[in-house]
Amino acid sequence: MAARRDLVRRQVELTVAPVARAVRRNLLGRPVRAVLHRLGYQLSPLAVPDAPRPIPPDVDAETAAIIEKVRPFTMTPPDRVAALCEAVRYVVRSRIPGAIAECGVWRGGSMMAVALTLRSIDATDIDLYLYDAFDKMPAPTDRDVDAWGRPAARLFEDGQDANAIPELAIGPMEQVRANVLSTGYPEERIHFVKGFVEDTIPGQAPGPLALLRLDTDWYESTAHEMRHLFPLVSDGGVLIIDDYGLFRGARDAVDEYFASTDVPFLLNRIDFAARIGIVHRGLRY
Repeated sequence: MAARRDLVRRQVELTVAPVARAVRRNLLGRPVRAVLHRLGYQLSPLAVPDAPRPIPPDVDAETAAIIEKVRPFTMTPPDRVAALCEAVRYVVRSRIPGAIAECGVWRGGSMMAVALTLRSIDATDIDLYLYDAFDKMPAPTDRDVDAWGRPAARLFEDGQDANAIPELAIGPMEQVRANVLSTGYPEERIHFVKGFVEDTIPGQAPGPLALLRLDTDWYESTAHEMRHLFPLVSDGGVLIIDDYGLFRGARDAVDEYFASTDVPFLLNRIDFAARIGIVHRGLRY
């Protein structure tokens, strides 16, 4: 019995890091918490340290510096920030026409990484579009469950809104604006679009896009973004889906969109959650 208990403890130790984010978001159900408590663990938003994730050893020094600069302003882990920086360099190097847009910006960290990368390669003539409600977050639907089958609606138990949850609280758009402008990127090239994407897009959609990053988590918003923004991505442009592997609603929205078209698209795995791909408009099934 003791040996089995030690084995289970070891398994918990090996898996606690990947679920830390889910724990902080209150996505773990009571049965799981009860089991961990019996094993001597007490996991809660206050009990899980928010230790910074290490930067992978293969990341170049310039990208590593950008990752460190944006850490306080993003929940995006280093692997994803590094992939975003490289995607920005690729679209500039390949002369892919269009702006860079992000849906779901939180405190602006990912777009800060974009701006810092563009400045580092002297490409500050690209427009940046940031779509977010900034002071609220839409409630998930029944389609929005995490990779383990837990309803995302648990984030909003007891009538909580997003700003009542420390991991999701974002503050006013003015603060996010200050964060992004602190990069030194030309202010006239940065466009903040406030409101739910279902209300602001396509009315305030940009023109052609070189890079599109989607990070609104839920099915409804992701489906809307794919329907109205993905067709704007230029041939050779980049699509990044941040929570494809974490929330089934986001995955379903993307998969359903591509299933409805005759354009092949390969989503490459960045990590367990994020996916990235290059658009090839000339390909057909």
